[in-house]
Amino acid sequence: MKEIRPAILMLIVLTVICGGIYPAVVTGVAYAVFPKQAKGSFITDNSGKKIGSVLIGQPFSDSKYFWPRPSATTDFGYNPAGSSGSNSGPTNPDFIKTVGDRVKVLHDTGIIGNVPADLVEASASGLDPHISPAAANVQVARVAKARGMSEAELTKIVAAHTEARQLGFLGEPRVNVLELNLKLDSLKSQAAP
Repeated sequence: MKEIRPAILMLIVLTVICGGIYPAVVTGVAYAVFPKQAKGSFITDNSGKKIGSVLIGQPFSDSKYFWPRPSATTDFGYNPAGSSGSNSGPTNPDFIKTVGDRVKVLHDTGIIGNVPADLVEASASGLDPHISPAAANVQVARVAKARGMSEAELTKIVAAHTEARQLGFLGEPRVNVLELNLKLDSLKSQAAP
């Protein structure tokens, strides 16, 4: 009986510290030091309406948009509540069929030759908002045609939206699809009389 009272007391103390105080301090520091990131890194339109986050991919299928990496989430694409990979290996028949179907769709839209893997394979989380510069560049012809732009102009816009490696050596260069597509839409509205 002597051991039960200290055990219950330690449970209460550690619950308050680890379940209340520590999360509150970390959240407070995050809001103070990184307020945009702590609030979800949302992108808003001119009216202040949230239209997406730079951290979570968005589904785009119209030919005038750059297409993102496929989502592995269930129900609907890029569902943060369903974040997960498929865990299918490269010899899994379902995986081979899915990738083959995606390659066929891309070839049907005019992308010929090697298709970058990130256009046909989902990321581990299924929510990746980025594609490689190669994946963006193979889509330039389709998007330029659909928007009535020159490929050279669109290639410059893709290059301007290509993020370098973090700290110069972490990760790979990447393009945020939502930010790129929003830039293209803003060019259209700027050109309108």
